[in-house]
Amino acid sequence: MRVLISGATGLVGAALTRRLEEEGHSVVALVRREPQQDKEEIGWDPRAGVIDANDLEGLEAVVHLSGENIAGRRWSAAQKEEIRASRVDSTRLLCETLAQLKRPPAVLLCASAIGYYGDRQDEILREDSGAGVGFLAQTSMAWEEATQAATKRGIRVVNLRFGILLSKYGGALAKMLLPFKMGVGGKIGSGRQYMSWISLDDTVEAMRHTLAVDQMEGPVNIVTQNPVTNAEFTKILGRVLRRPTLFPLPIFAARLALGEMADALLLASTRVEPARLLEAGFEFRHADLETALRYLLDK
Repeated sequence: MRVLISGATGLVGAALTRRLEEEGHSVVALVRREPQQDKEEIGWDPRAGVIDANDLEGLEAVVHLSGENIAGRRWSAAQKEEIRASRVDSTRLLCETLAQLKRPPAVLLCASAIGYYGDRQDEILREDSGAGVGFLAQTSMAWEEATQAATKRGIRVVNLRFGILLSKYGGALAKMLLPFKMGVGGKIGSGRQYMSWISLDDTVEAMRHTLAVDQMEGPVNIVTQNPVTNAEFTKILGRVLRRPTLFPLPIFAARLALGEMADALLLASTRVEPARLLEAGFEFRHADLETALRYLLDK
């Protein structure tokens, strides 16, 4: 299978690329720089709305993962617009181009996020749950709507609603490790907010599953079936690292440091279940948080 991946050098994209190539698939990277002649790469400039449709002919699958890091910088009006545009505008350009092809790919996996659901406290959320409110929810809704051109063309579109991805090489867990190893980790705010998580390995396998199962389309929650509260996560991570977790981060301090980001990324509670993955027979390798953390951190 010939698969195009945007964001192929990111944490998820690189892991997926390795896994697909191990299986003998041909992976082509969609890059924003000048393509290297000795590599399987296709160039594009989503900011300028530039992509050559001819380069996309003959693909069997597309995985669209690129987008501005939502936690890269404190949110300003300009940064929020960059986050939105890097997802929505690039997705629309890619999907409209795919829809024009003589031989469009059979399937498109497009990144989205459980931020779609917003802050919902302890409400159990599945793929058929409604959207929430706030910047991340609005961005996720527009992100998913931007795939409509591909859907109308008959391409099977899967909107991957990613949860908190756990890996020691990047993402939320990697950022937590230093303070927790130093013994100054602790819960955030009340600690009652739910964290819907998944290991990097299971993320890649879930994506492979959605590529292979023709019946899967529309939103798919990429999380385990066992979300935990922040207090539970903190306790388990401290136990795995054998470190105390006695230094909570007060709400006012989180907001002082991060502004609006604190409420959206650290204090929001999103209790999500992977209903469609389970219905499609997917089996998680790491469904228990402590087992997952011990595996990921070699403990």
